[in-house]
This record gives sequence, structure tokens and C-alpha cells, in this order.
Amino acid sequence: MFGGKIIAETKQGYRVLETSHPPVYYIPPADVRCEYITANPGRSFCEFKGEARYWTLEVGGSRCRQAAWSYVHPTPAFSAISDYLAFYASRVDSCWVGDEQVEPQVGDFYGGWITSRVVGPFKGAPGTRGW
Repeated sequence: MFGGKIIAETKQGYRVLETSHPPVYYIPPADVRCEYITANPGRSFCEFKGEARYWTLEVGGSRCRQAAWSYVHPTPAFSAISDYLAFYASRVDSCWVGDEQVEPQVGDFYGGWITSRVVGPFKGAPGTRGW
């Protein structure tokens, strides 16, 4: 949810787990309201998935730069998530897994979604980035 709108809703996404992270959910573009997103010039590199691009989310007067990211050409092991979008729970109004609202992963680098079924500790808080 962002700006009072449902931005994405899927049963076809991928739940990706990495070391010391809560899950990240990658949503197929067909299940994202793409009229609310625009490409952002930002890029980053993941040693496992490759180069990520970022997306700005804008609904009415609400705008969030780098609210989501995706991999256009992920590494072969992650080819299934090519062009799927992952949203930072901390940068939108709310994210849900089923009927449970997620807690955002601490920090501004990682984008994991924490639910009652996911137990830490997690990267993100000060001093944990190098785990």
C-alpha cells in the first residue's frame, strides 16, 4: 500500500532468503500497478543476484524514491526473478503477507519483510552490516 492505493498484490511471487536476512518478496510486473512506478537512475550490485535497478513510486502527491528494486539481468541462479519488483516495507505505507502486516527490516540497505513466523537476529541495525 502507498498513498491509499494497493500497488501490488500477488500469489505468483518469489520469496528469497539470504544469509542473516528476513525474506524478500519479488512480485511479477503483471501484478504491480506500473502506472505508479518510474525507473530511478540508482543502481547497486549484489554478489549473488547481479546489478539492481531502482524504482520511484508516486501516487497523487505522495512520492518515494527507491521504493522498489529489480534485476533486469540477474545471475543464472536467480533468473526466475528477472524484472520482478521487490518493495522496501520501510518506504511504503504497509506491506502484508496474507493477513499479517510485516515489520520492515531495520536500516536503509536491506529490504526484508519480518512476520511473526520469522525470527532474527537480522542484518540492518548499526554494527550488523558486516555479518
